This record gives sequence, structure tokens and C-alpha cells, in this order.
Amino acid sequence: MNFDIVVAGLGGMGSAIVAHCARRGAAVAGFDRFAEGHTLGSSAGRSRLIRKAYFEEPAYVPLLQRAYELWRALERETGAGLLHQTGVLVAGAESSAIVQGVERSAREHELPVERLSHRALAARYPTLRLRDDEIGIFEPEGGVLLPERAMAAHLESAAQAGAQTRFDVSVEDWQAGRHGFEIRLSDQTRVQARVLVLAMGPWLRETLESLHVPTRIQRNVQAWFTPNTAAYGAPNFPGFLVDRPGLPAPLYGFPDFGDGVKAAFHGSGSLTTADDIDREIDLPRDIEPLAAALGEWMPGAAHRFREGKACLYTLTPDHHFVVDRHPVHHDLLVCGGFSGHGFKFAPVIGEIAADLALRGETRHNIGFLSLQRFAAA
Repeated sequence: MNFDIVVAGLGGMGSAIVAHCARRGAAVAGFDRFAEGHTLGSSAGRSRLIRKAYFEEPAYVPLLQRAYELWRALERETGAGLLHQTGVLVAGAESSAIVQGVERSAREHELPVERLSHRALAARYPTLRLRDDEIGIFEPEGGVLLPERAMAAHLESAAQAGAQTRFDVSVEDWQAGRHGFEIRLSDQTRVQARVLVLAMGPWLRETLESLHVPTRIQRNVQAWFTPNTAAYGAPNFPGFLVDRPGLPAPLYGFPDFGDGVKAAFHGSGSLTTADDIDREIDLPRDIEPLAAALGEWMPGAAHRFREGKACLYTLTPDHHFVVDRHPVHHDLLVCGGFSGHGFKFAPVIGEIAADLALRGETRHNIGFLSLQRFAAA
């Protein structure tokens, strides 16, 4: 079988890449090692925050602005509701790196955010338990994405455009030739492609490390709690991110959409591998510290534990993504290292990958996501 483009991995990024390539008329195939709708990678978990005032790096903001446009376009195309604009509240001391980063991005890109003094924050959200030095930054355009529904929508869009997708079969090996790639699948099928895109989440670690990108796979636990108050229900309560001294990592979470308040620590967990992760949830280790932190911020939110899920962060040294061509095989695209904050970018990553695969360049500024930054280190 011959294709213009083969995509390895059909999670958040891979499903978007397949859709964008297929919608431009390319002959595309995508493969994933697990069953469709699996929860074993980095994209499942019912909800993901989306926000524009990006504390991580202002250079992400134009990509986020385009991602918003593409999420709304995908909703119109498929009829699926994917993005709930609840707003996002960032809280912490004025000296907090996250608060300062949010304000920097908002200032540089003239984003609509509202700075809430300690008094104003307490008045708007009277159930919160604030520390004396905490203020808030409210981003009204922030919200919550539904990842499982989003991936299904991208796969639907891809199928409508003629893409072929297969699950329970992985890309096992590839060889570069004069006219593209010969690819061997786990069922021993062989396919050919002019362009190969690797978007395998934590299973991309070996490739990244071969390109001198030291990569860590971190186990992070998400948990859902039944609150004892209606104050934290959507759409009246926002998504949130709280930066407090004493926490193992910033606390983030989501209002109750009917299945409880969801919360997690952003970037706190043991190192593991994609295949060896411990998926069992241990209450003292995984849930009790999270419930205590959530209860200190939102009293009553962690009234009763409902369920937990271990997910995977694929962390680059600087926690920024890798979206680039292979330095030797220029028709091999590497999309990975999304470091626990990448899902919201999925459609614009899809667009960028389609640009690179079909045109050899993209209008988006992705220089800060290149492999060159590691070669220069």
C-alpha cells in the first residue's frame, strides 16, 4: 500500500494531523498501537484546560489563537461540542512565576484578562480559602476541552476526507529510501509513504533521545471528587490553576460538569516508562495529598473521592514541545514532548504538520519548538 503520508499514533496530536492532511487531499493512513478510544496515553481524562494567556512562554499565544479558531471550525464541521468557555482563574502571590507569566503573555499579546485583587477575588468567589498574599487573574476566554470527544471528531473529519485509520497495530520499523519510507507494522504488513509523521506520545521517547533530546516520562494522577456544595458547578465556576508554596506542584482543575470536580498537580509524579507505568491508584500516595490541597483551596470540593486515573507526561528538558523535521530524513516529522500542556494545541499542530508534509514550510512561528535548541545546548 502506498500513501502520501503515514502518521504513527492517533491520539490527540495524531488524530488532528491525519485530519488536516486528509482534508488537503493527501492520501493518508494513520496507525495506533491500541484500540480506538483507549485511555492509556496522554490525551484521555474527560477534560483539558485551554487558555491563551500562556505563562509557559508568550510565543505559544499565536498558536493558541489559531487553535481556538480550529477547535470552533471542527465543532461546526462535525456538530460536536468540544470547548466549554467557562473562563480560567489563575491564583497565587503577585511574585508567583505563573501569575507573572500570565500577565506577561497577556500584556505582550493584548489579551483580555481581568486582574483581581485579594479583596475582589474573595468577593467574586466567596467559598475559596485564600492566603493573605494571593491575587487572581481571570481569563474569560479560557475554558475546558473534552479530549475524547475531540479525538473522535478529528477521526470523523479524517474519515470523511478519505483517510484510512487502523487501531491495534503499531509502526514497528521504518527504512528511508530515495522516494520515501518503507514502514513495517506490528502485524507484518508493509506500507510505503512519501512522508512519515511520528506522533506517538510517550512511545516517542526512544526517537527523541536518539535526536539528543533527553526525555522523561512522568506518572501524573488525575482525580475526581464529589463536592458537598453546588458552588463549584459549571458553568458558574471556572477552570483553575493555583500556584502556592508548599504544594508539590501547581494545582489545577475543573468545575463539576456532573461527574465531580476534577483536580491534579501539574507536573508532580514518579518517573516511569510508557509500558511500565503503574496504573493502580493508591489512596495515601496519590489521592490524599491532592484532596488536602484541593480542600485548602476550595473547601468542600474534595468531600468524597470518586475515581482516579494515572496519565503520562512526556517531558523535554525545557518542557517545550518538539515539532520539527528529522535532521537527516527531512520527510520524517517528529511531533512530541508535549510535556503535559499540549492537548489544547492539537488542531494547530495538525495544521503545522500538514504544512510541513505537503508544502515543506509553515506560516506559523515554530522555531522555538525546533530540535536545534538541543543541538546548541
